[in-house]
Amino acid sequence: MSRLVRASGALLLTGALVASSAVSATADTAEEPAFTLTVLHGNDPESQLLHASADADFGGAARYTTLFQRLRASETVEGGAGEAVDRGVVSVNSGDMYLPGPELAASLEEGAPFYDAIVANEVGYDAVSMGNHEFDFGPDFYARFVGELSEDTPVVAANVDVSGEPELAALADAGRIAPSTVVETGGERVGVVGALYPDLASISSPRDVVVDEVVGPVQAEVDRLTADGVDKIVLISHLQGIGFEQRVAGELSGVDVIVAGGGHEVMAAPDDALVPGDEITANPTTGEPLHYPLVVSDAEGGDLPIVTAGSDYEYVGRLVVNFDDAGELVSVADRSGAVRVSGTGDDAVDEHPTVRGQVTEPVAAYVDSLAETEVAQSEVGLDGTRDPGVRTQETNLGGLMADALLDTGRRRAQEYGVAEPQIGIQNGGGIRNGSVLPAGPLTVLDTYSIAPFANQAVVVPDLPRTQIKELLEHGVSATPAADGRFMQVGGVNFAYDPERTAQEVDAEGTVLTPGERVRNVVLHDGTVLVAGGEVVDGPAVSVATIDFSARGGDMYPFRGAPFTVVGTTYQGALESFLTTTLQGRVTAAEYPEGGSGRIVVGEEATNPGTPATGTLEQVREPVREGVSAHFRYTTDAPDSGNVVALFAEGTSPGDGEPLATAKAHKAEGRTAVGTRGLGTGAFTAYLLDGEGAVLAGPTAFEIVPRR
Repeated sequence: MSRLVRASGALLLTGALVASSAVSATADTAEEPAFTLTVLHGNDPESQLLHASADADFGGAARYTTLFQRLRASETVEGGAGEAVDRGVVSVNSGDMYLPGPELAASLEEGAPFYDAIVANEVGYDAVSMGNHEFDFGPDFYARFVGELSEDTPVVAANVDVSGEPELAALADAGRIAPSTVVETGGERVGVVGALYPDLASISSPRDVVVDEVVGPVQAEVDRLTADGVDKIVLISHLQGIGFEQRVAGELSGVDVIVAGGGHEVMAAPDDALVPGDEITANPTTGEPLHYPLVVSDAEGGDLPIVTAGSDYEYVGRLVVNFDDAGELVSVADRSGAVRVSGTGDDAVDEHPTVRGQVTEPVAAYVDSLAETEVAQSEVGLDGTRDPGVRTQETNLGGLMADALLDTGRRRAQEYGVAEPQIGIQNGGGIRNGSVLPAGPLTVLDTYSIAPFANQAVVVPDLPRTQIKELLEHGVSATPAADGRFMQVGGVNFAYDPERTAQEVDAEGTVLTPGERVRNVVLHDGTVLVAGGEVVDGPAVSVATIDFSARGGDMYPFRGAPFTVVGTTYQGALESFLTTTLQGRVTAAEYPEGGSGRIVVGEEATNPGTPATGTLEQVREPVREGVSAHFRYTTDAPDSGNVVALFAEGTSPGDGEPLATAKAHKAEGRTAVGTRGLGTGAFTAYLLDGEGAVLAGPTAFEIVPRR
């Protein structure tokens, strides 16, 4: 059992990287340690190859590689006060070596190398852990990555069985994937054991990869290494949050260091230099800042340091630990900490020339090309604005995203062994472009601006109809306020009454107050799920959505319902839908301005067989105060109740009564809406049917003062 003390020895990292000031060790470490081990570590690089997302002067794989290599070179030969003459270095990464997005997409081009693997090879890791994002594109894609890693960099995972996946199994047979590895450094043997998040299948696409619980398999591997004479053991784990590592640490013995991944925590001292915009993460257990390292008690009551180093190539972690002759961990050097990856100031490092030439330059060129790569032509502006917009009401872009998820779930259902979904759900908060994309070309970069997150497309099978209503109730529970939970839908139309009781749920998705807003729900095949606010008995319904929502994000009441990730992100689903199913054409008929009537305010849902659509445009500008505003309109649902309605900017149908209306009962025509008493400013116009459902709009216009 080890009890740690801090061995003083401050290290100032300058441009030359090492400048130490000798300070005597504490009394508890008066006896010189026998061996000093530096664990250099990273985690969650997640394909952030070019630079930190918030500041181009920081991060980047090329700078990270330079810093990592320099630290390793210096740690091999120099140390601080209270450290041993005999010393060694172990270099590890705790997983999420890549992440779906524009930079990873560069590796998907025909003939392209796996750029993230090039970086890992130049860094020169002794071992890497598996992460959840490694499986986002399935086991075969991960096998390609492992195959392009250096043979000197094994993947370690004690609680993972890859035998059910032939390509990964072949790599395991060749020793490229193993429960652990032994690194020889400074004349000592250091064991490195890996562990992966047990609920991997709920957040990624592992297919027939089996992940066990953590403690039993890891302890068995630690015991095997110990029996083989290895007395220094590092666990590199990817458990989605340092709180999980803390719980695991208390059940393990024989582990000297844990390097955590998956939580993106920034662990540092208050005066450590951080990447601009970063803050030290709060300890999930105590709420106190996570100082480096976090020392917890293991199963035998000994001290066990846990470390992590942010994410996105922004930091290199350096943990310096001292051992006695018996292989017991006796102290941690004060100079341990996370070193930021900077391209400016006193701690700046140059880009590694190989990584710059083989990774940064081609990936940057590819990302630039995304803005020039057209995936579709749209006949209509696609509305991704927030309020009013995707967080308050149906929009055509919201419908397009929900349709993309539904389409992907249906096309991939057989491959992934799931039922074909009937409904697509996209939370409004996941649509991020925040603007109306103008009619014309849509590029790959546009799809990333719409859907930038690593959200995975999933299918949630066989939900009871009562739960479908609960989900829809949740989607409209915050209206008229703008909220990310507002639900854009595909494959279904529904009507709701915002004046009725809104649903309330707790953090687990348990319904505390049943909602009464959803009045009528009709699948696009005509099946009625809800009539008059009551659920109609019938078969269960399968839903396509994103894993964020399926796991209860935005407090969606899925309540742990099982789901299957279907091998693509929501951005990938959108791009594929545009290029394949829609054949590169977004039509105004399918995705009209204002939406196609999938979500309406009232008692009756739009007939899915004949969605009402229309157009509305202003024909005289400017509109002067007190003078009528003139509009031209068309609709495929002419009715004597149709009107052109004016609203103040920031309000929309369903949020309140219109300021003024004029009849618009023909299939096409012109109408003039009086503006007397409205004053000056910005307004919007809509073409509405007799129930207040949007047929066309919004059309923005301005009333200016009289001359």
